[in-house]
Amino acid sequence: MIITHTEIYRFSIPMEPFVIATGTMHFAQNVLVRIFTDAGIHGSGECSAFPMIVGETQETCLAMAKDFAQILKGKDPLDIPARMDDLLGYAAHNPTVKSAFDMALFDIASKNAGQPLYQFLGGQKRIIETDMTLGIGTPEAMAAKAKEHVANGCNIIKIKLGKKVHEDIDRVAAIRKAVGNQITLRLDANQGWSFDDALFALTELEKFDIEFCEQPMRTWFDDKLPELNTNSPIKLMADESCYNHHDARKLINSKSTTFLNIKFAKSGGILEAQKIHEIALQSGVKCMIGSMLESRLALTANLHFALASPNVVYFDLDTCLLGHLVDPVAGGLTYEGFMLDVPDTPGIGAEADEFFLEKCESWKV
Repeated sequence: MIITHTEIYRFSIPMEPFVIATGTMHFAQNVLVRIFTDAGIHGSGECSAFPMIVGETQETCLAMAKDFAQILKGKDPLDIPARMDDLLGYAAHNPTVKSAFDMALFDIASKNAGQPLYQFLGGQKRIIETDMTLGIGTPEAMAAKAKEHVANGCNIIKIKLGKKVHEDIDRVAAIRKAVGNQITLRLDANQGWSFDDALFALTELEKFDIEFCEQPMRTWFDDKLPELNTNSPIKLMADESCYNHHDARKLINSKSTTFLNIKFAKSGGILEAQKIHEIALQSGVKCMIGSMLESRLALTANLHFALASPNVVYFDLDTCLLGHLVDPVAGGLTYEGFMLDVPDTPGIGAEADEFFLEKCESWKV
């Protein structure tokens, strides 16, 4: 089997404004790739550019995708490590757009094997419940939204913080009061705090029974993470500090964190995510599968990976529920309330909606 050509789409999904510590998103800056083979099998992959975190935009992803597609043409799609090495040999970074190619290659390989991706990866079905994320707003607005999610059956609320620290404390206090004590609360500061603010906030927020806090400080303060982790009464989860398995190794060895957040947009896809998971598993460090602003296509691949990764015990797969105004996907992951499932069809089991693609700018390489 060889790769004959690749289709690349500007996969922009309009959405309600979503505010985090590092900026506001008005649409999901996504890119879709479809890799075609001479065996009549094609694979789909999607990435979501989040420039304020990963440094890639939709435009950079599209530009690199055209180069990557040319590099892969005529090569064996089933040798995924070799294909991803081809891309690494061309560009050292750009994990977001690499993840779309990685995903499409795994889609081809699992379709060729006649297995759903989670089985191809050695996994099996289990009960999966996602959290629901609250973007930054006033304490009153965030509390009202949290209460609405709980009324709809949500058991786990993830609270975006990282602005002014005293206001962040007010936000959490208002949300806990609104939802009661039975709902799990998680925090994500998205690098918004200094060391002193982080230690102050985490100490003050302990009384609200917080499960963990993601990425309290900028990554350039990673040398201070061990001290913060030791002194924080709330467990920490490394997100932006952990892109690849080398980051994971260093974070674990330095006792910088309790948990790791795996995202394909950071790892470059499933292949590297598996390496992060393995290092964490060997060290007894639990992981979360996270996401940017992907549609259900990439989220389905995320869930397949999680089903094959027993050390992934936390799930943040709500991105298409965060105000996407269009669902451009056929098949794929399903939500029953906040419980998730994937189809048992070969491959990822999700395809881009052809009517949506007709409206997208596209290229064939």
